[in-house]
Amino acid sequence: MVLLEWFEDVLRESGLMPLWEAVSPWLALDERQLIFVVATPVFIGLFLWEYRKIRHNPALANGRESLLNFLLGAGYQTTELLFAGLIAFPVYAFAFHHRLMDIELSWATALLLWVLVDFFYYWFHRTSHRVRWFWAAHVTHHSSERMNFSTAMRQNATNIFNGGWLFYVPLAFVGFNPVWIGVCYALSLVYQYFIHTTLVDKLHPAIEAIFNTPSHHRVHHGRNPEYIDQNYAGVFIVWDKMFGTFVEEKKDLPVEYGITRPVYSNSLIVNWCHEYADMFKAMAKHGPLTQRLKHLWKPPEWERDSSEQLTVKSE
Repeated sequence: MVLLEWFEDVLRESGLMPLWEAVSPWLALDERQLIFVVATPVFIGLFLWEYRKIRHNPALANGRESLLNFLLGAGYQTTELLFAGLIAFPVYAFAFHHRLMDIELSWATALLLWVLVDFFYYWFHRTSHRVRWFWAAHVTHHSSERMNFSTAMRQNATNIFNGGWLFYVPLAFVGFNPVWIGVCYALSLVYQYFIHTTLVDKLHPAIEAIFNTPSHHRVHHGRNPEYIDQNYAGVFIVWDKMFGTFVEEKKDLPVEYGITRPVYSNSLIVNWCHEYADMFKAMAKHGPLTQRLKHLWKPPEWERDSSEQLTVKSE
């Protein structure tokens, strides 16, 4: 099959043939999951250290919610492991097979790819807040009213079906191997785990100027009108400064964490699916089909006015 030849081309060019022969081909192609497997014990250990320091403050930590957060993360990793090879990787293999050039892996190209993946992450993340279809998956990450390391694990098991991975496909068309795109993406998520905390104040100004930090990311998780939908960066905060979405954390304006329409539930299904349910419920209301479909790509707060909803009834 042509698709299998594309898979082999991706693997051969990645330099991972020895790994292919040693472990499951599925895992060999999805290096992201191997990185997450290695990082997870570190994540748990760091959270336990943090939890000891904040456990007596219910505004900062809740044991039951923290357990839920790690279960949400486990669900995300499970669906990614089971379905990424079936859904996302064929698209990446197609793109890489039709690549514009051959890009040899070196320190220079690896650094370039790291920066490019972070650039595409900025736009993926920004879209995840401003397009309701993508927000339906991303909202899970923001629905906690606490900020700690376990909050980083609040992920949606529907992410692989939601299509956010499409943002990085152009990099494969250019000529970057999909395996290394996945590695950069995974390392970016590992980095972002460490910025989900209230225990770290502002860092050196030089660091704050270039990198996403706990201070910058606390702003991103705020639902304060002054903070909401700001600081989308993954690793480099410079993207927000370039594109007008940067807001500095203010000591006289404490961050209020969470979402504007809170969902209080310990159910995995509810936390994964509540925004999809609300979106499809909004689409089901009477009105022209063109107006109903707008709920998919309009911002999460967008609503049809009553005249649009009554058009079909009046006709």
